[in-house]
Amino acid sequence: MSISNNIATESCESSHFHWFKYASPQAFFPISGKLIPWFAAIAVILGVIGLYIGFFIAPTDHQQGESYRIIFVHVPAAWMSMFIYLVMAFWAAIGLAFNTRLSSMMASALAPTGAMFAFLALWTGALWGKPTWGAWWVWDARLTSELILLFLYVGFMALQASIDEPRRADKAGAVLALVGVINVPIIYFSVQWWNTLHQGSSINMTSAPTMAMTMLLGMLIMALAFWAYTIAITLLRVRCIVQERERHTDWVKEYTGTTK
Repeated sequence: MSISNNIATESCESSHFHWFKYASPQAFFPISGKLIPWFAAIAVILGVIGLYIGFFIAPTDHQQGESYRIIFVHVPAAWMSMFIYLVMAFWAAIGLAFNTRLSSMMASALAPTGAMFAFLALWTGALWGKPTWGAWWVWDARLTSELILLFLYVGFMALQASIDEPRRADKAGAVLALVGVINVPIIYFSVQWWNTLHQGSSINMTSAPTMAMTMLLGMLIMALAFWAYTIAITLLRVRCIVQERERHTDWVKEYTGTTK
């Protein structure tokens, strides 16, 4: 029995070591380079399929007409803007708690993509709001909280850029990211907590979706496309950050061909 327990323990420790070794920038760098083309290809394929379903196959909405089709970009972008912030805050917290370099780099790499999706959600929302509400912008609870999310992303990047020492910049950014997490549930539940112009969610975990299955399929495929894009561009960006921060190490010099 003791021999069996020892084997199981050694196997578990070996598995943990296998995964934890990728917390090192040097170990993470080559595998991330191999994953980027795959996720980029998935993003392109799913994006084309999702847009085709949304703009050419999905039926016309009986209330909003053709203008509703903006939701095939707007809704997945809004989902990703919130999800990326939570993931960014998670990595920032790991970096703050355990002082792991790669975790903080991941948080920094996620921020520009999250800001892009927040901006895209606001802009496409304005395009949808003009024919629906008669105005490009209203100080609606959900719109305002989404705008605050964009400011949090920009503030996170600006704060890190204003501090020259990377480790201090990571810690300051992590604190801001963790404080800003409270805004994510505010965005999500704003239409329930306040009387807003923004329509409620058509998809939730407690009831069946209120939209046609074709619409739902197109929206979910676009969400997966945005998710794959986020992984690809984040890995690409974090590789750039790793090369910048680890430029004085021998392995980066060997990779870039600057070894003397």
